[in-house]
Amino acid sequence: MIRIYNTLTGKMDEFKPLVKDEVSMYVCGPTVYNYIHIGNARPAIFFDTIRRYFEYRGYKVKYVQNFTDVDDKMIKKSNEEGITLKEVADKYIAAYFEDTSKVNLKEEGMIRPRATDYIDHMIKLIETLIEKDYAYEVNGDVYFNVENYKDEYGKLSKQNIDDLNSGSRVDINEIKKSPLDFALWKNAKPGEPSWKSPWGEGRPGWHIECSAMSNELLGKTFDIHGGGQDLIFPHHENEIAQSKCSTGGDFARYWIHNGYINIKGEKMSKSLGNFFLLRDVLKEYSGNVLRFFILSSHYRKPIDFSEEELKQSKTGLERIENAIIRANEVLKYAMEEDGIKGEELNEVLKVSKEKFVSGMDEDFNTAMGIGAIFELVKELNKTIENKKFSQEGMDVIKNTVEFIIEVLENVLGVKLTLETKVEDLTKELIEFILKLRTDVRNEKNWALSDKIRDGLSELGIKIKDGKDKTQWSI
Repeated sequence: MIRIYNTLTGKMDEFKPLVKDEVSMYVCGPTVYNYIHIGNARPAIFFDTIRRYFEYRGYKVKYVQNFTDVDDKMIKKSNEEGITLKEVADKYIAAYFEDTSKVNLKEEGMIRPRATDYIDHMIKLIETLIEKDYAYEVNGDVYFNVENYKDEYGKLSKQNIDDLNSGSRVDINEIKKSPLDFALWKNAKPGEPSWKSPWGEGRPGWHIECSAMSNELLGKTFDIHGGGQDLIFPHHENEIAQSKCSTGGDFARYWIHNGYINIKGEKMSKSLGNFFLLRDVLKEYSGNVLRFFILSSHYRKPIDFSEEELKQSKTGLERIENAIIRANEVLKYAMEEDGIKGEELNEVLKVSKEKFVSGMDEDFNTAMGIGAIFELVKELNKTIENKKFSQEGMDVIKNTVEFIIEVLENVLGVKLTLETKVEDLTKELIEFILKLRTDVRNEKNWALSDKIRDGLSELGIKIKDGKDKTQWSI
């Protein structure tokens, strides 16, 4: 049984899909006016992992994540770079795929709509809202009428509508009936891109786009809606209001929100200037290390991003990879009937499998799942210190390695660099042996020098002594 912390209900809810063995999921994607930062990378990685886990548990997943390609920031970037809105979107969507390919997002079967492809659907939703008296037009602008939805508004963000009305978080506009009313359609301004509508030339508000795309691609009611914690209010609160009032459906049944990324205890944000572009981080660390780092914490908790934390994740991932490399070497050994059977490792394997699934079943606790893998790696390392294994022991080692690789690569999406590590280690060993041979030659121990040369030759490694350096080749 999979249980999800549902932001809407404020508690852990058992997941019951609308359609048996199928999951429909919509996640808010980036506004494509710049390169994405690691704050954008966290939901991309986490919700990709949710998708992978549902598939691991036998579900068929329909996963939609949008690109916002029209808003004030997009228009500003278009003017700054002297290119069209579409050219801005094309540029930064291409950059998004370039960057996220390095953190192993599963693109196969993904649906990635652009907001501007759904303008007609947005207009239809707005027309319906006006007909039902949930929206009104003023001088070419259209606003959602929160007063007519006041009994439901604020349930997701757990806020009282009277407090919101008097709060300073909501912009006050004299032409709106209430400071809480939000824009569904904006009247065109000179020099801005616009589309024809029943209210004149204009463009959609931010919130309506996700309602239109999710409704068109997933229906008026679907299973899961996700995004960052910062989107709960007003974006997701407004999505619920306009969607339920226009379509009559339940909209999303489960709401999942990931926590912030902090820098030195402060929330990472562009306004504070304390943010890191994903592509810059990937110059120093592999996408696998970054993904492992992000999934090592529970998704609802804030993550402290630092050089030290990334180094620890790199070390932890290498510990797992090195254990698999050593285990694969062990599997090349000759078997002996009186060798160990690996009973203790087999028992830990069973427990780790249970812990991994129970952790992921309980609100996608990737931290608990990774903890179970480390426990298994510890026992694997202990077991392979032995040199003799029965067929049963070899089978247990093989099953352990296969399980670790399966959950890391297929479920958590962390690719292991096993072959490359072996090649690098081989090079380092050869260089080390040649350094020792240089020391021997400096001591004029020609017999031992020749013995090392001949031994390497038998292994297929040819060496050529030069004046300053010994060269080698396979």
